Amino acid sequence: MKVLMFGWEFPPHISGGLGTACYGLTKGLSTLGDMEIFFVVPKAFGDEEQQTARIIGANDISLGDKITDYQKFLRKINFLEINSKLVPYTSPEEYKRLSEAEKTENKELIYTRLGGKFEFSGGYGPDLYQEISNYAIVASHIGKTFDFDIIHAHDWLTYPAGMAVKYVSGKPLIIHVHATDFDRSGGSVNPGVFAIEKRGMDAADMIVAVSNLTRNTIIKNYGIDPKKVVTVYNAVEPLDDPKSLGNIKNTNDKIVTFLGRVTLQKGPEYFIEAAHRVLQKMQNVRFVMAGSGELLVHSIHRIAELRIGERFHFTGFLKGDDVRKMFALSDVYVMPSVSEPFGISPLEAMQSNVPVIISRQSGVSEILKHAIKIDFWDIDAMADAIYGILNYPGLSKYFRKYGKSEVNNLKWDNTAAKMRDIYMSLTN
Repeated sequence: MKVLMFGWEFPPHISGGLGTACYGLTKGLSTLGDMEIFFVVPKAFGDEEQQTARIIGANDISLGDKITDYQKFLRKINFLEINSKLVPYTSPEEYKRLSEAEKTENKELIYTRLGGKFEFSGGYGPDLYQEISNYAIVASHIGKTFDFDIIHAHDWLTYPAGMAVKYVSGKPLIIHVHATDFDRSGGSVNPGVFAIEKRGMDAADMIVAVSNLTRNTIIKNYGIDPKKVVTVYNAVEPLDDPKSLGNIKNTNDKIVTFLGRVTLQKGPEYFIEAAHRVLQKMQNVRFVMAGSGELLVHSIHRIAELRIGERFHFTGFLKGDDVRKMFALSDVYVMPSVSEPFGISPLEAMQSNVPVIISRQSGVSEILKHAIKIDFWDIDAMADAIYGILNYPGLSKYFRKYGKSEVNNLKWDNTAAKMRDIYMSLTN
């Protein structure tokens, strides 16, 4: 079976768990023996691993020099006009000329000769909506020229691309919901993003949610038929033995780690308040916030207000071997997410023999037994859990031993097998 898959990032160029999950799934599918994956990203950098999937950069696709009528398709995705002065545009130069005209009341669609290649940043910059629409145009071209059996679109940025391919090919569409804007925004939903998510869900033949938490959000907040939404849990990529790193810890202090985007969704402020409480009871502990995001400066200011800066460290965004090294240094990992569709990082921590504390408001809490679960807002419970693991060796040993055993059974091969069953149900 040939799967045309759309994503926004792929290792080593990632900004969080989305790229990690895409890699794990494609690797799992590649082991099944009867799957061929074409994985499309906006921008291919050339150093992506090609063994699990054929990586295709939308920036490398030449659209040819021909008149293309997108009018019928654009009517189906006219929500792309939200927050954008021009959708779609034919070239960066043409878009710049028209956007400088400050046309804000009447949005304008340009139908013209499409030749050459679109430029993509490969990230999440200020022209994101324009890149999403361009990505959909390139996708429709791919849908006409590639041989495939099913379409699989990851997260909201690629839903218009998946819809475009379904429109030109008639092939079934799966959208994979790794998060919704209700998770990312803390409830202050962006109407433009919501519209894209809703249209994608309506157009999909099947929706894959990464947890029952996310499945319930899709059904309740987007009005989707429950029969159309299935839960397939993420897994974790096997890591080398953490002992292979050697003893890299050069302090006798205990280390408690927060690793993730420093955003409202991840609950960094609750981690800081819990750290303050722990430091009132013990001093031989250091707290690490590994990540970047819009709340980073606010977090630094709060730590200064609490006067715990000497016991708090910031690493910035980590990936790859740096994540492994951070876990090798850690005595406890805390994920206090306000709304976490799944959460792969606790699995990575458990693989590295690190006890984990996770919020009950996370999808991964549905499948983990050997993790301490607290409500994200319960700072006292979080502080008590941290203190207990750091001061009672038997408790720490229990969670390290059984946590690692549990997470070793969460394999991407099993996730991929469930995904293949979904593919087969839509193509047979």
